[in-house]
Amino acid sequence: MGNKSSCCYYSSPTLGRKDYPCENDARGIEVNFETKMSVNNLQHISEREPDDWDSDPSIHPSAATIFMERSKKSIENGLTRKRSQYQIAEMRPLKKSSSCSTIYLDDSTVSQPNLKSTVKCVALAVYYNIKNRTSNRVIEIFDEKLHPLTRDGVLEDYDKHNPEHKQIYKFIRTLFNAAQLTAECAIITLVYLERLLTYAELDVTPANWKRIVLGAILLASKVWDDQAVWNVDYCQILKDITVEDMNELERQFLELLQFNINVPSSVYAKYYFDLRTLAEANELTFPPEPLSKDKAQKLEAMSRIFEDKIMAEHLRNGMKKWSSLDNVCIGGHRRSIAILS
Repeated sequence: MGNKSSCCYYSSPTLGRKDYPCENDARGIEVNFETKMSVNNLQHISEREPDDWDSDPSIHPSAATIFMERSKKSIENGLTRKRSQYQIAEMRPLKKSSSCSTIYLDDSTVSQPNLKSTVKCVALAVYYNIKNRTSNRVIEIFDEKLHPLTRDGVLEDYDKHNPEHKQIYKFIRTLFNAAQLTAECAIITLVYLERLLTYAELDVTPANWKRIVLGAILLASKVWDDQAVWNVDYCQILKDITVEDMNELERQFLELLQFNINVPSSVYAKYYFDLRTLAEANELTFPPEPLSKDKAQKLEAMSRIFEDKIMAEHLRNGMKKWSSLDNVCIGGHRRSIAILS
């Protein structure tokens, strides 16, 4: 696949789709969409109408993410509860402290997120997508009963109980640790997951969340990482799944995404900061770490590069290093020069 992709549009993929009406009701009637795909029906992604993108959070940077919309009430309650708590310092005995100053920094940034915290946030976003879903539409390729991930299969009521956040986090963490994936890949995974919900018009349910997350991780690892994880490698992690099943999962996932695997930087940043907001509301902290010598040297080097860039720009504009402040325009042209005596 690589970083260069071809983005096409399918009129309607030939996939079986199920609609489970309610969590406590019986299963709905299986619906099959039989539509022949032709090369003449393919449409390049650039030829799509811009109006189609306005409501898609995985493409449009100003559209609200699905997990933020579905967790809005929980976020508001969490932030309100956090503001209403009184922080009372406990009485502690005096202890001798180091006189040397230590700087603690948040190790998670938009360019290099903290892996553990990011995976926890992504698992929480998946949890809210399942908990506050609006329907139970399921496509066969993602149904865990039809395509089990383990040899034992699933329970009869597997589609009736929502998974807990810890269960989702454990599943994602196992894949990321075994495949040695990065935190950026976790954010791209969430983008692909919500793009699938928008394009395929389905929901993450207790019956399909594992295979949807697996397909999103599989695709994100190939698009984002230079050294992609092969499908056979995931079969070593999930012992009972076959390579043919992984290949079919990847193929249909791509078809449902209409082969649109591009993620703009603005969309990536939006998902990152939304995940941080979700973490703050649910008291998932990003642990600060002491500033190391290597990081301090990198920050100093970056500061010097920025200072040299600003100075070079000033020199190009005719401002010399020894120019007075009379030549500096702050907030527009200066009307008069004040003389202090």
